[in-house]
Amino acid sequence: MTQHSVEKIGGTSMSDYTAVRDNIILAGAQGGSPYGRIFVVSAYGGVTDLLLENKRNGQPGVYGHFADDTNEENWRAALSAVGNTLRQINEELFAQGAELDEANAYIEGRLFEAERCMENLHKLCQHGHFGLEDHLLTVREMLASIGEAHSAWNTAKLLRRDGIQAQFVDLSGWKSELTLPLDEHIAQELAGINLDKVLPIVTGYAHCQEGLMATFDRGYSEMTFSRIAVISKASEAVIHKEYHLSSADPRLVGENKVVPIGRTNYDVADQLANLGMEAIHPRAAKGLRQQEIPLRVKNTFEPEHGGTLIDGDYRSEQPCVEIIAGRKQVYALEVFDQDMVGSLWQYEQKILAAIQRFKSNVITKDINANTITHYLGANLKTVKRIVSAVKQEFPGAEVSTRKVAVVSAIGSDMQVPGILAKTVSALASANISVLAMHQSMRQVDMQFVIDEKDYEQAVASLHSCLVEVHDHGEAICVA
Repeated sequence: MTQHSVEKIGGTSMSDYTAVRDNIILAGAQGGSPYGRIFVVSAYGGVTDLLLENKRNGQPGVYGHFADDTNEENWRAALSAVGNTLRQINEELFAQGAELDEANAYIEGRLFEAERCMENLHKLCQHGHFGLEDHLLTVREMLASIGEAHSAWNTAKLLRRDGIQAQFVDLSGWKSELTLPLDEHIAQELAGINLDKVLPIVTGYAHCQEGLMATFDRGYSEMTFSRIAVISKASEAVIHKEYHLSSADPRLVGENKVVPIGRTNYDVADQLANLGMEAIHPRAAKGLRQQEIPLRVKNTFEPEHGGTLIDGDYRSEQPCVEIIAGRKQVYALEVFDQDMVGSLWQYEQKILAAIQRFKSNVITKDINANTITHYLGANLKTVKRIVSAVKQEFPGAEVSTRKVAVVSAIGSDMQVPGILAKTVSALASANISVLAMHQSMRQVDMQFVIDEKDYEQAVASLHSCLVEVHDHGEAICVA
């Protein structure tokens, strides 16, 4: 085989096996053959939330209860609830009888081994020489792997039942005695698979020496997907989601007003990732970009649509705004100190160290002579910890926080004279006050910090002002 694609299927899409089979596997067949592709799958929708913690509200899952270490019954009950959920998913996918029994036996074996490991670790850490904190990342990775192993095993089994020669490829390292570097592990597991005749279904989680979750946390499957594409020298990488990469959130703007972007570049993808609206994790995109592998984002439920193609070279034919995106629940951390004048770098270094210690994400920042403001994508508990750490470093400084939102206009080429004034005017016309704004010389985005209550209206106003629609459905660039 000279060319193949590597394709990742998101969790919401995975929850609809019929759509995966018909809209992705069969509809994407080239020349009538479903082969010539490698599929990397996420856990079924909501499963990783139950195993780790709810991504939206922080509600603890099995890992959260285990890490709390105050009540052993809590994590056991949470793990039991996960087992019930996974068996319920199996019942919806497999007919009663031998198929269902085999599917349940597989995942119950994983759950049993995980519970035994956690039980032994819990007992071990009751002795003073062993600290639970030293082992939590390993537990987190072990739990996360269960979700992807479950969905990948099931999908391979169901596809074989439906006449497609699928092969389950387990990168989770379950019971493995040797931990390999990520690239070597991937190459070893894919070696010998004839992509002309076999459809690999690969776990999104990959166990490796680097420890994917230490760097990427919940974005680990995107790194696995990216490295498989790079190592196997894919012609294209494809991500299947439950929605298009569109000009704005249709829930805020209206489905009849948004359009799929169609084409953009990795710069735009990075800006989206910075706002928590990842097309792909920036570190995962880096490998694709360096190897000149284009990335396509498709809607699982509209298989006939080509989706959005992302590469390193694309620039819009004329300067324009391609997407309006943003983020609520952002905290502005402001540090004011008269002594900061002339010593900004010392303050910046120590503030960033505190932010990094508590693993918060900096979306953007402001700096002037005596004030540094970082806009953090974090929960209130984390922000309070950062504030406490900063106050210890600078007892004479005034440290304050404010909950805000960030709205951004993004495009592969936004070098349009007067576009900043046009955008600010649109917000002012909607009676929205701009608390801060940023536009870099790279001219790929403009960011506006506003009151959180104005977020929805700001997105709709900017989309109305900067993105219009032709009758035939293409975005009109602002020029």
